Amino acid sequence: MGDRGVDEGRRATLRRVAALGAVGPFAGLAEDDSGIRETIAGYLATTPGAHFSKIRDDLDLATGETQHHLKRLERDGTVESHRDGDYRRYFPAREFDDFERTALGFLRRETPRGMVIALLRDGDATASDLAAAVDVSRPTISNHAADLDAAGLLSREDGYSLVRPERLLTLLVSYADSFDAATVRFAREADQFISVDA
Repeated sequence: MGDRGVDEGRRATLRRVAALGAVGPFAGLAEDDSGIRETIAGYLATTPGAHFSKIRDDLDLATGETQHHLKRLERDGTVESHRDGDYRRYFPAREFDDFERTALGFLRRETPRGMVIALLRDGDATASDLAAAVDVSRPTISNHAADLDAAGLLSREDGYSLVRPERLLTLLVSYADSFDAATVRFAREADQFISVDA
């Protein structure tokens, strides 16, 4: 362990999450003395797409300890990782398709997540609307929109429109607690953004 103190309350909560996860994809997860792999697996079940540093910091683990257990979890087929620019993001194995992994990577970033939420609220939002909603400059919106477009999550052909908005909404709602308070508030009212075709 590192020099930092361990938040035992947080660890206990995450172990309970891991135990719940063991009913599903983690049923075959081998236990070790510290339960760290179980904790990481449970954490990723509720926070898919977290990058290495977030996992390490949120679970208050040492760098080497985190590396060791993530490698073991990948080798055992419990967890998979995918490169996302400068980050390597981790997911429960075989739970998400390429679109979902890419989406979760972007949703873990504050500005793209804010843009997606703003576009789910108002599909006709302009760059100026998005800049106001996310509290960034228009050039910043333009840069992130280009990245989202290149990733296949956004179309810029006629203004801005989300690709697979229902799936993006589902990911935001399903994992709202792992993002931020604004996403939790959005998730509470998400039913009004679901369109049902007659």
